[in-house]
Amino acid sequence: MQTTRRNILKLSTAAGALTALQNCAPSDSSGSAPAPSATNANPTIEQLDQAAAAPLLNLDGITSPVIIDSIQLLQRGKEQIVQVRSKDGAEGISFTNGRPNFRAVLEDRIIPFFIGKDARLLESELLFALYRHRSNYKLQGLGFWSAQTWVEFAILDMLGRVAGKSISELFGGGVRKEVPFYVASGRRDSTPEEEVDYLTQLIEETGAKSVKFRLGGRMSRNQDAMPGRTEGLIRLARKTFGDAIDIHGDANSSYDPPEAIKVGRILEEVNAVFFEEPCPFDHLEDTKKVADALTIPVAGGEQEFSDRRFRWMIHNRAVDIVQPDLHYYGGMIRSLRVARMAALAGMPTTPHISGGFGFVYVLHFVACVDDVGSYQEYKRGIERYKDWFEPALEIKDGALSIPTGPGVGIKDIKAVLSETKPIA
Repeated sequence: MQTTRRNILKLSTAAGALTALQNCAPSDSSGSAPAPSATNANPTIEQLDQAAAAPLLNLDGITSPVIIDSIQLLQRGKEQIVQVRSKDGAEGISFTNGRPNFRAVLEDRIIPFFIGKDARLLESELLFALYRHRSNYKLQGLGFWSAQTWVEFAILDMLGRVAGKSISELFGGGVRKEVPFYVASGRRDSTPEEEVDYLTQLIEETGAKSVKFRLGGRMSRNQDAMPGRTEGLIRLARKTFGDAIDIHGDANSSYDPPEAIKVGRILEEVNAVFFEEPCPFDHLEDTKKVADALTIPVAGGEQEFSDRRFRWMIHNRAVDIVQPDLHYYGGMIRSLRVARMAALAGMPTTPHISGGFGFVYVLHFVACVDDVGSYQEYKRGIERYKDWFEPALEIKDGALSIPTGPGVGIKDIKAVLSETKPIA
């Protein structure tokens, strides 16, 4: 057997998988079955399915039906908000990922289904019923799952407010109170020198102890964004930041396996944290070839929307770190099911998220998943939202605090809603 970090991880993480599975699980008092026990880092398909199927939501204390009366899409400046209200006047909100082209799915397929339903049945009945409703499974993809997510997040916010618990507490919560983050640059039009200068600005602005930058040309069939940029940037970043700053590289589907392995070796030389999406995101076998060849962990999954393909990635160890996007993959519940499977295999789950308010949902996710990797992505914006929370969200020593208030944690959603208007 080739000695790689992947083989070492398989042996070293098995013992910790049971602890990871026990988090984000309802207590025994909820009447739900506990998460399955981890026995090794090579679970069977059946064991992965069992882990994913174990109930997540704990709605103890909500004894009366919470019947959904209305759901509407609202505009607040450049942001879009989904508001849900119950017949008894409870309400919750969520922020979309800013994809207006998904609006038709939301209004035609998602909202009508939920009207008149008991929100307490969200996990146990409604999500799968929605998938079957009007053959919605024929639409599954990033557009459908994102629209579902917007409503799910709003319902979870409402349920949390009814129960007096944060969203993370509804799923077990309490694993951590803060989370270290990396700050990411999305640029490819910069020289290595320009990019390192920009990354330095981001570090100074946020206090981050880690960064991520773009490699390759983005879905570019091995072409670099400019000649020599990728290798030059990797080496210059390490030379400039030394050991004080951890680095991550994201190829955004740029390479075939041989080229990805070459780039991965350079990342290994500078001791990078992980190599994200080296091959086209749906070329799972190619990604596995890269992951098998390298010692640096390979991360992937941000574009994925199939639970069976995530299961394949985990069962076949096509990646070392799974990255469901909380919007694109369909919400907190589906993403936590991926985390359950990954935990059984001793693999971290480091979620992907869009910008804006999205980092707040990541904070709730990582509050109840044991192994989320070393850092979470932060695309900035805390200054726009921090004072909505009590206590206020803060950055301290390169880490973000996790909201503790009911629902998503916004203390006065009426004040937020007062600045919105319905989208005609």
